[in-house]
Amino acid sequence: MQQEHFPSNSRLIIYFLKGSKRYFFLAIIFAMALSFLDLINPKIISYTVDTVIGDKETLLHPVIQNFIDSLGGVAYLRQNIWVIAVAIIFVTLLSACSRFLFRLNNTKGAETLVKRMRDELFDHILKLPFKWHSENHTGDIIQRCTSDVEQIKMFLSEQLTSLFRVFVLITLAIMFMARIHIQLTLVTVAFIPIIIGYSFFFHKRIGMQFGKADEEEGRLSAIAQENLTGVRVVRAFGRETYERQRFEKQNREYTDLWIYLMKLLSLFWSTGDLFSHAQIITVMAYGVVLCVNGEISAGNYIAFVYYTHMLMWPVRMLGRVISNLSKAGISIERLRYIMNSEEEKDSPNAMQPDLKQDICFEHVTFQYAEGRRKVLDDVNLTIQAGTTVGILGATGSGKSTLMYLLDRLYELPSKWGKITIGGIDVNDIKRDYLRDNIGMVLQEPYLFSRTLAENIKIARDDASMEEVVDATKAAVLEHSIKRFTEGYETYVGERGVTLSGGQKQRTAIAQMLIRKPPIMVFDDSLSAVDSQTDAQIRANLKETTEGSTVILVAHRITTLM
Repeated sequence: MQQEHFPSNSRLIIYFLKGSKRYFFLAIIFAMALSFLDLINPKIISYTVDTVIGDKETLLHPVIQNFIDSLGGVAYLRQNIWVIAVAIIFVTLLSACSRFLFRLNNTKGAETLVKRMRDELFDHILKLPFKWHSENHTGDIIQRCTSDVEQIKMFLSEQLTSLFRVFVLITLAIMFMARIHIQLTLVTVAFIPIIIGYSFFFHKRIGMQFGKADEEEGRLSAIAQENLTGVRVVRAFGRETYERQRFEKQNREYTDLWIYLMKLLSLFWSTGDLFSHAQIITVMAYGVVLCVNGEISAGNYIAFVYYTHMLMWPVRMLGRVISNLSKAGISIERLRYIMNSEEEKDSPNAMQPDLKQDICFEHVTFQYAEGRRKVLDDVNLTIQAGTTVGILGATGSGKSTLMYLLDRLYELPSKWGKITIGGIDVNDIKRDYLRDNIGMVLQEPYLFSRTLAENIKIARDDASMEEVVDATKAAVLEHSIKRFTEGYETYVGERGVTLSGGQKQRTAIAQMLIRKPPIMVFDDSLSAVDSQTDAQIRANLKETTEGSTVILVAHRITTLM
């Protein structure tokens, strides 16, 4: 069984947080300072109403009391009420600075986190086996690397960092309230377990529904991606109506899931509003009774109501964190699936031998999955170095699979035979080195959304323009390029959509010829060109491939003759 690199969601989050932890730490510090400062102004207002305006004595911290005495005591404050206004403004300014620094560091942390997540995911996906990419839809992978990454960012930056501020605010607010009136504080605190309790009740339901919605969004993205990239095929066969209905059906299922999820969230938030406002009404009503009975002063009543209002947001924030924890948990789990997928790895003693040697397929058997038919069954073949060999077979006979195994796009288990180059098993050769020395031209080449010259130079970044021209001449592509207005700077569009099938195949041939690898594989790569161009390319290949081992794979006998 494969060992997981990240056995838990928390391990993956800690890994992603490298480089952004310091920003989040500072954000938490300033968030806690902000919570403390938010609690000071109600105390100043309470002191002003009860002691400065009224005549009730208020117990203050010795440091604060000594400061007031040094100014001239309560009498001075009564004559200079502006001092209190300045104190409130000063605390507000400190609060604003703390808020700014909290937001600044929180945003830096969030964006640093997202960058690292994207970089790590992209780098890891590039190293995953060809088989993994065949089993996972591109649309779903993109959705995981965009929507799920954004969901984790939102949770960590907007909820988790604020959680520390919430705890500080709740703790200090309750302490300040308890000093005013114990019974009134107990009434306020009694609502907190209820609010947290119903949050846990909705937690699992929201998480399950969000997981289903996320999966459906991945399927919807896959359908959209397939149709956008294959739009010419859809139109050529008049399948617009079918594909539209297919998309609408999936979109309807996705929408229905989100509507149900929104109903759950609406019920969750409206229940929160009900209990939060019930808390305030209860506190205000009971507080009025206590004021009338003289058990608390008017200033303390104002401060207490202010603190109760302040508790509304943090207590509900706890509920929101619990709710969004479900969504973030699903998103982390989906990213963990990618990060725990095993990368391609070389054996510890992987070699880089001379590949201008004989290639041997010994008793090669292969099937793509357990229970499926064998694509190859006991294949034995020796290809002498520097020779040209043709492999002929019908569609689905395993010709391409044989080449994928040679290039290690698929791994060949030892029980299913062996492929060697110069007597060395390809599984013992460094993968990058092997692929760098085996050039493959596929029947359906993939071109990137770049210029023709850039697509050809993908195979060799340091290639000169002269070498690019020589490669296109050998691939009989130069004549077509001269007819383009922009020449080699012609933008080919996504997947080379602006080129014909034959032009794309010849571009792929030029890509490989510019590398001049010792082993060249042409996998039915002339199927889309006319017979005259076919003959011209084959004549050129005799000159340009001299000294290389050439494997021609085809289902057309004329290509191999």
